[in-house]
Amino acid sequence: MKRAIPLTLRIFILLLVFSFSTVIAQDKQFAKEIKGEVIDQKTKDALVFADIVIADSNISTVTNTDGEFLLKIPQDLLNGTLVVSHLGYEKKEIKISTLENRLKIALTPAVTELTAVEIDTYKDAKSLLEATLKNRSSLYNNSNTLMTAFYRETIKKRRRNASLSEAIVQIHKRPYSSDKRDAIELIKARKKTDYTKLDTLAVKLQGGPFSNLYTDIIKYPEYIFTSEDIALYDFSFDPSTRINENLVYVINFKQKPNVTTPLFYGKLYIDAETLALTNAVYSLNVENKKLTSQMYVRKKPGSVTVYPTQATYRVNYRTKNGKWQYAYSNISLTFKVNWKRKLFNNVYTLNSEMAITDWRVKDIVTKKPRNKMIRPTTILADATSGFSDPKFWGLYNIIEPEKSIESAIKKIQKQLKKAKENRDKAKKA
Repeated sequence: MKRAIPLTLRIFILLLVFSFSTVIAQDKQFAKEIKGEVIDQKTKDALVFADIVIADSNISTVTNTDGEFLLKIPQDLLNGTLVVSHLGYEKKEIKISTLENRLKIALTPAVTELTAVEIDTYKDAKSLLEATLKNRSSLYNNSNTLMTAFYRETIKKRRRNASLSEAIVQIHKRPYSSDKRDAIELIKARKKTDYTKLDTLAVKLQGGPFSNLYTDIIKYPEYIFTSEDIALYDFSFDPSTRINENLVYVINFKQKPNVTTPLFYGKLYIDAETLALTNAVYSLNVENKKLTSQMYVRKKPGSVTVYPTQATYRVNYRTKNGKWQYAYSNISLTFKVNWKRKLFNNVYTLNSEMAITDWRVKDIVTKKPRNKMIRPTTILADATSGFSDPKFWGLYNIIEPEKSIESAIKKIQKQLKKAKENRDKAKKA
């Protein structure tokens, strides 16, 4: 059986070919910038992927892998409330007027009975998932929505950063009840690739932001849970947890032992009251190298063998006014590249994440600007100039870069500064 892995998750392994373009948007002014860290109150460990939302607004961000965040707050929301939440923890609300520029927020683990889950209506985990997928029209946002999102994509050769791409995009999100696909508009982007670290080989994640958008299981169930595929999985209940004081059921899933086609395994988190999917964390079974290579690698030189050693995904949803919608996703793909007649192999890791930072309902579907729209086949272009501008993102909220990305950005800035100095010297000479 052929797996419905989206085109945007497929990888091209080929000689270096890149296009060049970027769209720059007008920046506005913001009133206050808050930097902080979210930690576990007991262990003091950083809490990754915590939601940071301004109450009664659509402005938000998430914490990075170091538990850190940065949030830019407009003038009209300075008297509002910051809401910090994380799966398995009690949410915390803080008046924005009391916040300092740098703060540490400790969340308390939610008290949950870790006993067997008892469900009155659904006697097994599979029927619960089927109910969630069936009721997407009533549980999820059914308006045309314009979402502002921050996207980041990195490529590492072993532990060294070889490519860094960042972009602000607008997602033209279709109603969850509609089969029409979402569209993405590029607003602002910057990219830097060190081709010397990639040797003569480039690993390209085709589609950029579309890769993350298609992890929205509720909107695009065909990429993981088709009606035929569900029968190929074993489902079971894990101990329940909580998010924002609400009980959340946890479903484990994995492919049946007799199924040889690579399928996914992981956990689904379903709100007990509404039966909406709130989070999903899952991976692809990569034991069969040949089949998984066929799923991801679309083109490569004949003298090289390429196969994935890890493929993990995460998607988070957020609720407002009783309706859920896509809020954040993360993808991590690791590939081993073996060249014939070479003693050592190379390992490439591709990470991408996208967070919704603002959104608004569109009453009328307007014509999209063709020159700004990107396709699932698009690869973000090189535009290094933005790394030299500390105010490049302006009002737009972004995911705070983790330590390794911060180091990569600083290195890029030094390279650009040195290149400018060399150009200036050449002009004077």
